[in-house]
Amino acid sequence: MNYSYKGKILISTPDISGDIFSRSVVLIVEHNESGAFGLILNKKNGQMSSKFKNFFDFKIEVYDGGPVENDKVFFIVKNKKVTEVYSEINKDFYITEDIESIISAVLNKELSIHDVKIFSGYSGWSAEQLDNEVQRKMWTVVDIYNLDYTLPNDQTLWKSIMQNLGGEYLLWANSPEDISLN
Repeated sequence: MNYSYKGKILISTPDISGDIFSRSVVLIVEHNESGAFGLILNKKNGQMSSKFKNFFDFKIEVYDGGPVENDKVFFIVKNKKVTEVYSEINKDFYITEDIESIISAVLNKELSIHDVKIFSGYSGWSAEQLDNEVQRKMWTVVDIYNLDYTLPNDQTLWKSIMQNLGGEYLLWANSPEDISLN
């Protein structure tokens, strides 16, 4: 491995279809010689959202972070540190699994729910697996600055990023989900 994708965004190409990564936007939280760890930013999980409704008296969206360990919950939090157990994503965001501190901070109004995004599971790659997938053009790696990772995103995020990349990406942005129908 000569290059780390940590802090970058992966955009799935239309070649990835029919699974959780179809039209996905993935934030790479960690990438080193051992592998990579990321979270899908634009796939809502209705079942987990219903479960979290039991903790809060308002609607909450939970996202599929990826296909690995769906029993684990991760939080991306904007700015305010309410736990000692976290990893910094950048100067404005951090990630934590400290469910008790996050729920307590939200319920006690120390942290706005709008500054938190909840994920069930994660996306993981073994050593060199992500590098190989990027080389095979399954993913487009982009630097996106000023993206608020806590915003409620859906499929429009994938399309918007593709359109902004222009060229062949503009064609992909407007292609049907099942590219065999094209």
